[in-house]
Amino acid sequence: MEYIHELLGYKNIKIIQKEEMFRFSLDSMLLAYFVNVKNEDRVVDLGCGNGPIPLFLSLKTKGKIYGIEIQEEVYDLAKRSVVLNNIEEQICILNEDIIDIYKIIGANSFEIVTTNPPYFKYNQSSNVNKSDYKTIARHEVLINLEQIIKEASKLLVDGGSLNIVYRVSRLNDLLLEFNKCNFGIKRIQYVYPKISSNEALIMLVEAKKNRPSDVKVLKPLYVLDKNGEYTPEVLKIFNFKK
Repeated sequence: MEYIHELLGYKNIKIIQKEEMFRFSLDSMLLAYFVNVKNEDRVVDLGCGNGPIPLFLSLKTKGKIYGIEIQEEVYDLAKRSVVLNNIEEQICILNEDIIDIYKIIGANSFEIVTTNPPYFKYNQSSNVNKSDYKTIARHEVLINLEQIIKEASKLLVDGGSLNIVYRVSRLNDLLLEFNKCNFGIKRIQYVYPKISSNEALIMLVEAKKNRPSDVKVLKPLYVLDKNGEYTPEVLKIFNFKK
């Protein structure tokens, strides 16, 4: 069944979702808020799903935004959400493979790349979801981290910013791929499920192409307070530009 929801609480931004597909997550919204984007920056979101990051970023910039999604039915949801919000002139959703996408939208021509990539490595024994849509979104079935970082490097201008939300457990993998492609880390923010959590599960990371690492670790972000309600920091994201 198909639904039209508000993107978080934004009454003027709608997003089309299907219950059986991989719906947008809080992780994507945290990443979109984390991104430092100037008003004319060109942006591309790799693996955009049904379009939450491009839709959110339209609140932060007037620059051109591309969303790349290989799954045709998921792409269709994103495309129709853009039309529903009357922002086709700013956001362009493409049903394409991330690999070699620079040949279509241009090499070395974007200031910002965002991605909420599959978190988990895939093998025959992986505990996958019954839904193919969710499996592809969560596991490295069609593309892996190494390939995504390489493609981001091809898309970005020198000094361009790659922004990624990823599992803390794979920090070593992320550092390895950044080093291979000469990305220097600029900012990291660790995200904890609850204010009482001892361990962060995900992290928000900004790295810049062909720039040295000069890391700033931002204060931790806690999603839920002791009562199980969203913290003021997360509610601020929900109320962005309201």
